Amino acid sequence: MARTPSYLRTGRLRAAAVASCAVLVLAGCSFGEPEPDPAGQPPNLPTPSASADPGGGETQVVATVLAKGLRVPWAIAFLPDGGALVTERDSGRILQVGPESGPEGLTVSVVQTVADVAPGGEGGLHGIAVSPDYQRDRTVFVYYTTERDNRIARMELGGRPAPILTGIPKANIHNGGGLGFGPDGHLYASTGDAGDRALSQDRDSLGGKILRITRDGKPAPGNPRADSPVWSLGHRNVQGFGWDAGKRMFAVEFGQNTWDEINQITRNGNYGWPTVEGRSDDDRYADPIVQWPTGEASCSGLAVTEQLLATACLRGERVWLVETTEAGTVLGQPREVLTGRYGRLRAAVAAPDGSIWVSTSNHDGRGEPAPEDDRILRLVLADGGAGRS
Repeated sequence: MARTPSYLRTGRLRAAAVASCAVLVLAGCSFGEPEPDPAGQPPNLPTPSASADPGGGETQVVATVLAKGLRVPWAIAFLPDGGALVTERDSGRILQVGPESGPEGLTVSVVQTVADVAPGGEGGLHGIAVSPDYQRDRTVFVYYTTERDNRIARMELGGRPAPILTGIPKANIHNGGGLGFGPDGHLYASTGDAGDRALSQDRDSLGGKILRITRDGKPAPGNPRADSPVWSLGHRNVQGFGWDAGKRMFAVEFGQNTWDEINQITRNGNYGWPTVEGRSDDDRYADPIVQWPTGEASCSGLAVTEQLLATACLRGERVWLVETTEAGTVLGQPREVLTGRYGRLRAAVAAPDGSIWVSTSNHDGRGEPAPEDDRILRLVLADGGAGRS
């Protein structure tokens, strides 16, 4: 008989009581850049981590496997009942994970398959966002690749998607795909340059941008140009973004060969690609708040909770934790957790209980899948921040 998982009943999971988990010592910080996204399958099951914080203490990080046997889970969005919707890039399926559970973890069921998805390379079913008024309108939004373009559609689960924004450039690489509602109630989407660098600086193109639209797909009021959905430009390939308690937007970006980045996103901000990668002396472009060499990062998802940014990395096979001040600046040095434990990591999202959910991406064509891949992990930080126990 299905039962409600303990984390939904208690709201917090104490690190000392987590079953099937180990506590690891996190390595010191190192930085890395991203690679193009692969197509694929799930990763292995690693042990949790602990690492020295900037103040010299230790960060206890406990990872629990919530679900396994998925195939390239790309994005995670929570429903009002505490369950989550998870997209699979290559299959085009939308899964519901929880809130019920059984002996193997949270219950996983297929909600529907988005028929128009045309997977290939980094293309497929990407972001998913749950309407802030879901209990009333039962609406979700999805970002996906078709034979002609990348597009955003809205739908009720089980129903036919109704496109609201089409014509986003598509290619075998750099399709972007992030989707989420901001504190202002508008829908934000991140797009890639689709392998054509010039698109990122072309204000008339939807490629290489962060877009801000209404729920009908129209340019949101207050955009830099009233007739355009473009909110910021100069991006190479943004997949993950989120907002902190001060309503500041942050996004993680794949660099090319030198630097991967986390940027604070502002209205009409220009983030420099392809002229600039990483920090520069050119005041036309916004500098990242953090940058890593691509081999230590290539991060996709970004969870923002309280004053903590947690980004899940593909090539770097780790989660980077970045603490911020109340003003939104970086506090101390980034810390890495789960390094090499679960293989390639993709989605990262703050859960309603304050923990962080992360997905593996070992079946994406670039990983080495373990028998239980791909998985959904739940991370709890015992020293403070997300999922504080």
